[in-house]
Amino acid sequence: MSRRFALVTGALALSLLTTGCVAGTSTNGPAAADDQPFEGEVEFWTINLKKNYSDYIDGLIADYQKQHPKVTIKWVDVPGQESATKLLAAVASGDVPDVVNVNSVELGRFVPSLTPLDELLKTEDLADFQPNLVEPLRTDGKLYAVPWYNGGAPVAMYRKSVVSKAGFDEAAPPKSYDEALELGDKVYKETKVYGSNIIPDHNVLRYYGISLLSADKKKAEFNTPQAVEILEKFKKSYKSGIAPGAISKDIRNLPQSLENEQVAFKPTANAAELLNIQKNAPDVYKDLVITEPVQMNTGNYLLLAQQAFSIPKASKHKKAAAEFLKYVANGANQLAFCKIVPIYPSTISSTKDAFFTQAESGDAMGAARQVIVKGLAKLEYRPIGTSKDAELGEYLSEEVRAFLSGTKSAKEALDTAEKQWNDALAS
Repeated sequence: MSRRFALVTGALALSLLTTGCVAGTSTNGPAAADDQPFEGEVEFWTINLKKNYSDYIDGLIADYQKQHPKVTIKWVDVPGQESATKLLAAVASGDVPDVVNVNSVELGRFVPSLTPLDELLKTEDLADFQPNLVEPLRTDGKLYAVPWYNGGAPVAMYRKSVVSKAGFDEAAPPKSYDEALELGDKVYKETKVYGSNIIPDHNVLRYYGISLLSADKKKAEFNTPQAVEILEKFKKSYKSGIAPGAISKDIRNLPQSLENEQVAFKPTANAAELLNIQKNAPDVYKDLVITEPVQMNTGNYLLLAQQAFSIPKASKHKKAAAEFLKYVANGANQLAFCKIVPIYPSTISSTKDAFFTQAESGDAMGAARQVIVKGLAKLEYRPIGTSKDAELGEYLSEEVRAFLSGTKSAKEALDTAEKQWNDALAS
């Protein structure tokens, strides 16, 4: 795994949301420093950043301390697998971080121990953030986190030399999964190259407008006649428009892929995948056309998680923490981070830079950045919304695999997954 790619692996196959920054345990400074705007120690924990990104973090801290000489930022780097455990322990002990980077998926469980940021930030402090990324971080009208970075809007990737034989028009790519299935079937008919590797998992169902859970998140709601119809549509394309290896559990190493030239396109993908393609299959990389991806039934794109900053209630330096939070997450600093790792900003000003708005001819990654920043305003943050999201997603995917392989009917697969979800939610 390359250094630039180290930050972007995770639960969404190539999601970047398994790592982030976590602030550390605040120390007991002089009483006079408590809650002063620019005094005291703000201990800042990060997750797995020191090895590859120490220059960036050290630079941020050095510049900030020059601007605020009465503030000391102490940086501590912790292993990713320990971040949530350490935060839970800190909250339980009362010896909490001053600023904490929270994966938005985990935000709900920590809200009772967090400070509403409306008490510390002014309206103008939030003006540069994408509104659609800020609003999901509110609970009962109160803001408990400020967005930092995310995996970006998805993109679509097409092998031009293959899809052109099926009449593909890059100016009018598929806008829905139905259109993507149709294109995949045409590609296979004309070229005998499989269309794509998509299967109707819980994310795809949401693109069709299927609700996964009841409002109270206690019962599964996806087992509907419409969901059966969707699964049947995909079954018709399986082993032609959809590659047979799409049902593999090893989603990072599928038997047929863009890299090994056995798949023609991906209708929705994380742009970080381009790094591996560029490294492992340079000829494929040069052949790629990057376009807007398929859309949800709302016309938008699904965002499963984002990294955000919060301030615990028990912090003794909330004002200093708020100032540092604003600094780390401002547009200029987000842009600088995006230039060294394939992540995407939550700040509007960052997207105006030539890094995102311009691309050399034939540069797939540059083209992807343009598509992504155009789509940031269309992101809808929609995690499943439980503490068992990954487990639930795999239950449904496993049943979809059984259906596509022919061992279960669509209804049997959905019935089994529904029971598994309800049992897991009840435990």
